[in-house]
Amino acid sequence: MTNLEAVYRDESRRVFATLVRLLGSFDLAEEALHDAFAAAAERWPREGVPANPVAWLVSAGRFRAIDHLRRQRRFMPLDDVAGHVENLADESQAEPVEELEDDRLRLIFTCCHPSLSEEARIALTLREVCGLTTEEVARACLLAASTLAQRIVRAKAKIRDARIPYQVPGMDELPARLPSVLRVIYLVFNEGYSASSGDAVLRADLSGEAIRLARLLQTLLPEPEVGGAACVNAIA
Repeated sequence: MTNLEAVYRDESRRVFATLVRLLGSFDLAEEALHDAFAAAAERWPREGVPANPVAWLVSAGRFRAIDHLRRQRRFMPLDDVAGHVENLADESQAEPVEELEDDRLRLIFTCCHPSLSEEARIALTLREVCGLTTEEVARACLLAASTLAQRIVRAKAKIRDARIPYQVPGMDELPARLPSVLRVIYLVFNEGYSASSGDAVLRADLSGEAIRLARLLQTLLPEPEVGGAACVNAIA
């Protein structure tokens, strides 16, 4: 496995989570992620892997997105994109490590917002946090890929239109929000431990992602309920 492949496997969703925060759009962040790795595939073999590949990819994706939005000015009313472009361009290039790490937790809570249905939360978490393909998520949810894709599109639109904040809720909101996140992680683990579709009885990729998410929550949000979920998932 090449260095770039290893970085993509281990860090791509971390990069994606930060790009969602910076760009304010799931779709724009996904496009920026692909652009960043395309740039890395071109430059890293020639220049070497940077000391901080995650920060390099975030910066590359962000600037590719800014260029894309600036090109859109030729085809869209200026007011639709100008303010967003300038806000992106004004942000600092440097992303502290703790900010990058917290972005994954923000993404989990965004995907598991209580205003979304449980089915939408599961689909969004598997697709956007775990990085599974639409086809893989559809199989896990026993749905046609086209149906699942529409569900994800509607959920993203609701997040956008309702201006659901991309953040970890405050302590006053946490009791109402945390159970939703933990339930989704538990259901993801169950699907991996006893797959509802496909030839394999076990889906190690799903159960492994659930354990990773539980441990991430435990590290970034040391609440008793999170610790219990991490222990249960790790032992099961």
